[in-house]
Amino acid sequence: MKKLILAATALAFLAGAPAIAQTAAPATAPAAAAPAAKAAPKAEKPRSAASMECSKQADAKGLHGKDRKKFRSDCMKAAKKS
Repeated sequence: MKKLILAATALAFLAGAPAIAQTAAPATAPAAAAPAAKAAPKAEKPRSAASMECSKQADAKGLHGKDRKKFRSDCMKAAKKS
């Protein structure tokens, strides 16, 4: 009986070892293989004065989420008309 338990334990260890040995690739490996153009972050577009003003107004009103997005959209449309 002891030999059976010992054999079962050894078999479980050998069967589980490959699963334990498989680890995720280091995070730096894919970045090093990527072309330099993709590694550089995209340059942000400069924000217009109207966009910044609409954001300040939304901040002053304490708007967040969908309400802020709608307010800024309406504000930007009004700014384009004027």
